[in-house]
Amino acid sequence: MTKSDKIPDATITRLSIYYRQLELLEFDGYRMVSSEKLAWLCQGNPAQVRKDLGYFGEFGIRGVGYDVIDLQAQIKKILAINRDWNMGIVGVGNLGLALLQHHNFSARGFKCVAAFDNDPDKIGADLPSGLKVRDIRELDAAIDELDIEIGVITTPASAAQAVANLLLKANVNAILNFSPTRISVPECCLVQNIDFTVMLDILCHKLDHQTTLQHL
Repeated sequence: MTKSDKIPDATITRLSIYYRQLELLEFDGYRMVSSEKLAWLCQGNPAQVRKDLGYFGEFGIRGVGYDVIDLQAQIKKILAINRDWNMGIVGVGNLGLALLQHHNFSARGFKCVAAFDNDPDKIGADLPSGLKVRDIRELDAAIDELDIEIGVITTPASAAQAVANLLLKANVNAILNFSPTRISVPECCLVQNIDFTVMLDILCHKLDHQTTLQHL
């Protein structure tokens, strides 16, 4: 077992945040950055930055800091975003369309190479991204043809499990689920659930708590 086999999910999340801040630092002309400055930019603490990076090796110079460009490259390799990933989006409603037009995806190597739906009025339609909406019945063949490795579900909750089953059957074992329901998958499948209502619940709780404290 390697040292990185049991990396906490929270560490991976923070690495992604560090990477985006390093991009901004490079854009602003910074060559080096200390753990203190990186922590401040990411609203964390220096010890946590050093611990997170320490899971994967020694990247900085004591008393000097981290090389901004080199650390970006190292984090890209750790996160496996130093290559392109092909994605297929299932559900071409408002959210699906918005994701298909999200330029940041392609800029970061996430290529939306296919879009699927079961609505006869949508199938065959040309999308602003240059894709054509495919019939969901073409999913299996398209995944093999286009080497799709990540499935993105943007369907209503009632259809999400059926879509997940189709993706699994086609050997897509990484799913980004935007539907407002949890899907059931075997342990071999990786799922990230993005539920906006849960995020809003958390935000409202924090806002209410903050307001209560202000009035004490």
